[in-house]
Amino acid sequence: MKMPTPDSGILSRRDEIIAALSGILPAESVISDADERRVYECDGLSAYRQLPMVVVLPSTTADVAAVLTYCFAEGIKVVPRGAGTSLSGGALPLVDAVMLGLGKLNRILDVDFDNRAVVSQPGVTNLAISEAVADKGFYYAPDPSSQIACSIGGNVAENAGGVHCLKYGLTTNNLLGIEVVMMDGQVVRLGGKHFDSEGYDLLGLMTGSEGLLGVVTEVTVRILKKPETARAVLVGFPSNEAAGDCVGAIIGAGIIPGGMEMMDKLATQAAEDFVHAGYPLDVESLLIIELDGPEAEVTYLIERVDAIAREAGATYSRISESEEERIIFWAGRKAAFPAIGRISPDYYCMDGTIPRTRLPEVLSRMAEMSKHYGLRVANVFHAGDGNLHPLILYDANIPGELEKTEEFGAEILKLCVDVGGVLTGEHGVGVEKRDLMEVMFTEDDLNQQQRVKCAFDPGGLLNPGKVFPTLHRCAELGRVHVHDGKTRFPELPRF
Repeated sequence: MKMPTPDSGILSRRDEIIAALSGILPAESVISDADERRVYECDGLSAYRQLPMVVVLPSTTADVAAVLTYCFAEGIKVVPRGAGTSLSGGALPLVDAVMLGLGKLNRILDVDFDNRAVVSQPGVTNLAISEAVADKGFYYAPDPSSQIACSIGGNVAENAGGVHCLKYGLTTNNLLGIEVVMMDGQVVRLGGKHFDSEGYDLLGLMTGSEGLLGVVTEVTVRILKKPETARAVLVGFPSNEAAGDCVGAIIGAGIIPGGMEMMDKLATQAAEDFVHAGYPLDVESLLIIELDGPEAEVTYLIERVDAIAREAGATYSRISESEEERIIFWAGRKAAFPAIGRISPDYYCMDGTIPRTRLPEVLSRMAEMSKHYGLRVANVFHAGDGNLHPLILYDANIPGELEKTEEFGAEILKLCVDVGGVLTGEHGVGVEKRDLMEVMFTEDDLNQQQRVKCAFDPGGLLNPGKVFPTLHRCAELGRVHVHDGKTRFPELPRF
C-alpha cells in the first residue's frame, strides 16, 4: 500500500509548525511527544500504523477553524480523526500531516423534542444520543456495533449504518444538518432541523465523504419515538445458503423487519461463548429477525416470519418472550467482533454490499475461497440489506499471512462487485479499498469524483492518500488556472 510521498520541506519545519500550533491552541492540546503520539498511530484497521507529525485536540469550532486556516496558508496536510473506530484506515496518519483529533468536542448542545432533533458536537458517541432522549421514549435509529465508542461525527464521515438500517436507514437517512469547517477555515452550515434543504444536496455530498471535503464540527440528527412493541426471533438453518434464501423470501413477502442479521456457525459459537445469549450451536447459520411496531402487527408478522423460515428449511426457531430476552438476542450479535478476537490472534473485517438475491451464491463462493487460501472466515452481516462483514481469521506473526489475508479480502470485494454490489456498505474506502476503486469505477468516474474533491479542497490537503487510487493535481482536472507562470487555486466555494 502506497501513501503520498512525505513532504521533506514540511518535515524540516516540524518544530516551527508545533510552535505555531501551540500559539493557536493551549499547549496541552498540542501533542508532539513520540510516545503520546503513538496513541494515534492507527484506527480500527490496526494492520497499518504511522506516527503523525503532530496531534492537535481543538475544543471548539473556532479552534478547528483556526488550525485549518493556518494549515491552509502554510500548505500543511491535515488528517481528521474521530473516535478511531474506522475499519478502513480512514484516520490513518501521515508522517508530514497534522492529525486533528475531535474527541474534545463531545457535548450534546440541544435536545428538541418538538422538532424531534438532537444537536451535538462530533465527538459525542452514537449511543449517547439515544441515552440522552431515552427518558422521553425516543432514540436515534442508526446503531453500529461499535455504537458505545464510535462518534457521531465519524458516523457522518463514513455514512454508518447498523443492525436496524434495513428499516430505518443509514446515517444519511437520519441526518438533518451539519456545521462543517472548510480547509481554508470557512465555517459553513448545511441543513438544519428541517427535513429538506433547497438547492444542491451538499449535506448528502458531505455524508460519507470520509474527511476529504471538510471537517464536521456539529451534527443535527433526527430522533424517533420508540416502537410500541419489538420482538425478535432466532432462526437456525442447516446451511448458509438456506438462511440466505430465507432472507429473500421474507423481503419478497413484503415484510420489512426492524433488523435482520445473519451469523454463520463459527461466528455464532464465538458469540455464544462470549455472551451466553442462548444461541443454538448445532446450526450452520443463524438469523436474528426483529419486528417492531404496534403490538397486534408485531404478533401477526412474527408468526408469518416464523412460518416463512420453516418453509425455507429452518431447523430451530425461538421467539423472544420478554424485552430482556430480545436484548440478549442482540447482545451476542453486537459482541460478535470482540468475540471473534477471542478465538484468533488477528482478524480482518471486510465490508461489501451485494443484492440480497445473491446471498446464497456469494456465501458459497466465499467458502470455496476460504479453502483455497487456507484461512477461516466468520460471517457476520446485515442480511436484510446485503451488507456483508466477513471476518478473515489470521495470525500476523506468521510471515506472509497478512498479505495472504489482504489478497483473500480483495477477492471477496471483487466478488461483491461482480454480482452487482459495491465495495463498501458503511466502513468506507479509506486506504483499505482505495486500490480496488478501479474495479468498480472507470477513469472518467474517478476523475469526476476528484473534481468534487478539488472544488472543496483545491490544495489536496484534507486526508490525502485516502479513497482515490491515483493522486491528481487539481490543475490536471481543470480546477485551476495558470497566470504569470504560477499555479493559482480558485477560492473555495462559498455557500
